[in-house]
Amino acid sequence: MNERAATTIVRRLTSVSDAQVQQLAALLIDCVEGGASVSFMLPLSFERAQAFWQRVAAGVHDGERALLVAEDGPGAIVGTVQLVLEQPENQPHRADLAKMLVHRRARRQGFPQPPHDPGGGGAVTGEFAAIDGDEAHRLRVVGMQHGLARAM
Repeated sequence: MNERAATTIVRRLTSVSDAQVQQLAALLIDCVEGGASVSFMLPLSFERAQAFWQRVAAGVHDGERALLVAEDGPGAIVGTVQLVLEQPENQPHRADLAKMLVHRRARRQGFPQPPHDPGGGGAVTGEFAAIDGDEAHRLRVVGMQHGLARAM
């Protein structure tokens, strides 16, 4: 892991500000311009990207989505991933991973460990089982450290 990755912070956004929507829109555009296949095609206008993130922000506010962001030292969002929490009633243990995006300038830098919560505020009473094997383990660890898992 290089020095940039060492200064990158991963955190959960419980609300999304207008400034964060703008940063997320710029991130989405960078990914699409870099060839990422994430349900958008070129040309992607800033307005369309911003409208997408405003809908995501509403889902975060309503508890339907969890949004994690990776921020570099100055606080610029360089990566994001969503967990879609709103699932059918017979699948309360499940979340869908959606829109993992990393800015081209932040790729291949190593992945920082999410901050540890020594106060136990992110305690977990359940875990998501939508992803198997190593990915499930990584998601479980990130989820536990960010309080994303729900009681079953």
